[in-house]
Amino acid sequence: MSNSESQIDVRTALKQGLAQLRDAHVPSFTLAAELLLLHVLGRDRTWLYAHPEQQVSAADTERYFALIARRANGEPTQHLTGKQEFWGLEFEVTPDVLIPRPETEHVIEVALDRLAVRERRAGRKQTLTGEGLQIADIGTGSGCIAIALAKELPTVTIWATDISSAALAVAQRNAKRHCVFDRIHFLECNLLDGFIDRGAIAAEFSAVGPQHAAPPLGNAVPDAKDGSPVTSHQSLLFDLIASNPPYIGRREAAMLMREVRDHEPEIALYGGEDGYELYGNLIVQAASHLKPRGVLVLELGHNSLPAVRPLLDAPDWTNVGVTNDLAGIPRVLAAEQL
Repeated sequence: MSNSESQIDVRTALKQGLAQLRDAHVPSFTLAAELLLLHVLGRDRTWLYAHPEQQVSAADTERYFALIARRANGEPTQHLTGKQEFWGLEFEVTPDVLIPRPETEHVIEVALDRLAVRERRAGRKQTLTGEGLQIADIGTGSGCIAIALAKELPTVTIWATDISSAALAVAQRNAKRHCVFDRIHFLECNLLDGFIDRGAIAAEFSAVGPQHAAPPLGNAVPDAKDGSPVTSHQSLLFDLIASNPPYIGRREAAMLMREVRDHEPEIALYGGEDGYELYGNLIVQAASHLKPRGVLVLELGHNSLPAVRPLLDAPDWTNVGVTNDLAGIPRVLAAEQL
């Protein structure tokens, strides 16, 4: 008798699902089996282990083992459940966006630390709320960086860019879910291409002083009344530019886990043959879109540092620092605009 033809209890369903994923050599098979069962039952982990003898309906059993089969065939757990936690927040994820990784949380940590140091150096108040700050998240994907920063800085204004309109749609839904949509402006463009040159904005707003370099803006320009991502806008000077750009080399594709290689969007994965080709343009553009002492925070690939670090040796940059992730891999590169 198949799994879906008989009613079984929670303990048995979990045990059988775990065994199928283990036999398929699925990484973290225990966690995957748990998450899929929690998703099907609409319960949390505490309930799961407090009710091992609870009967699972035939419909839920069938749904569960259908998901187990898909996971065994390589589909990521996050695509099957449609969600992933990041910075203590639950994000919708789809095959159109990169699944948020724990190591990207270091980008948030470094960004907040750098902004706090910058405020102290300027003699401003110690409680950082984001008031008057303009931030850009380049290649926002699911919106995890922009939204986490918006939650931490309740008065900040953020621009989130992505080359993918499908990714921006996911990011917008996540921003609405976490009640920060009114403070994040979504811009469809490659890197910072959607902003015009620095000189134009400096001339236009010189009368109001550098602290007001960017005019007040709504969530969309007049031509985007339907809520679709903005495709261009006048330049802004930012206090912080953060990015988790595509940084995997196409030559590494064969070494990737099949969950990543076969199911996550190539446009968000690959940064060229070597993986670090996008950083050059990103750093040059950032230098033209940061305020004096503005901060640049970049996530790095596991072997990107030797190629990317020298790009910040230019006269534009100072206070360059590297932060390792929990595995000891150089993961975040940060610098300030002179």
